Amino acid sequence: MKSTNLLLAASALALLAPAANAIELTFVSWGGAYSKSQQLAYNDPYMAAHPDVTIINDESSPEAVAKLRAMNEAGNITWDIVDVVAADAIRLCDEGLAMEIDFDKDLAAAPDGTPATEDFGDLLVSDCFIPEIVYSTTFGYRTDLVGDTPPTKVCDVFDLKKYPGKRSLEKRPINNMEWALLCDGVPKDEVYDVLATEAGQDRAFKKLDTIKDSVIWWSSGSDTPQLLADGEVIMGSTYNGRLFSLIEEKKQPVAMLWDAQVFDLDGFIIPAGLPDDRKQAALDYVRFATDTQRLADQAKYIAYGPARKSSAPLVGKHADLGIDMAPHMPTDPNNAKNTFLYNYEWWADYRDDLDAKFQAWLAK
Repeated sequence: MKSTNLLLAASALALLAPAANAIELTFVSWGGAYSKSQQLAYNDPYMAAHPDVTIINDESSPEAVAKLRAMNEAGNITWDIVDVVAADAIRLCDEGLAMEIDFDKDLAAAPDGTPATEDFGDLLVSDCFIPEIVYSTTFGYRTDLVGDTPPTKVCDVFDLKKYPGKRSLEKRPINNMEWALLCDGVPKDEVYDVLATEAGQDRAFKKLDTIKDSVIWWSSGSDTPQLLADGEVIMGSTYNGRLFSLIEEKKQPVAMLWDAQVFDLDGFIIPAGLPDDRKQAALDYVRFATDTQRLADQAKYIAYGPARKSSAPLVGKHADLGIDMAPHMPTDPNNAKNTFLYNYEWWADYRDDLDAKFQAWLAK
């Protein structure tokens, strides 16, 4: 009887204890509509196919570089998969904080057998970066607050006389410095040459000075959509997918200003220095999440273009709204008539210095 009771007790404990092979993956991203699209397209299907895996979401991507530097210094890497923009991936790779990827070995081929290196093509901008989406940072504006002549050019953001009211801009130099120089008369193909000089940086800050008192600065991608929805700003910059959600899903009186939208890439890195079991689990996840079908699936939930060539023909209708998603992509020809191409390598080189200058300018 005693041995039977012990056996029953042991069985009960076994049921309560986590499985020996259970895996927890900490997945770091940006929150909001974007993280929701990843949850639906990648995380939920992955966990369904891998019942032993639990994905824990963290919304720290805006601070990814600083936090990974600190983790590395402390010798305690707690993240497994990190969603970052391309310029941050380049910095992390250069600093040895992200592991290098053997793209054709570690990532799935296209359905027709085309290797990953060909399918991703020129979007493989770093040995450590697995591209996921092409997105843009652009402006939304309140259709009911701009009068009878809605803005058509990015430089309307700097026109306080024609469009009085608050604007929202991201609390960092990226994009703001480029738009400032464009609207101060610098040709598109000369912006980064000018911005590399002290005089060019001063010129950009001087242009931003003209609207500084009318700016609400944002740090999270959800800030501008909320400010627009509340009518606290007349126009503001954010990611095009956030604006899509605000306009099409939430039916707010907001429209897109695609002029001089800044194309960028977002995707995954795996932190360097993970134990082998966590590294292998992270590699298995990114192989799944960045295959042709999964990247196309994400476009059912948010208006970002998939990074694989083979995914583009699979982009169809929004999962809930039933509308065609292609016309809402930043890469659609009607939206991409005047784009600005973000220079990943330039910002990887200049980011730390200009971050410090930008914060000092904000404090004046």
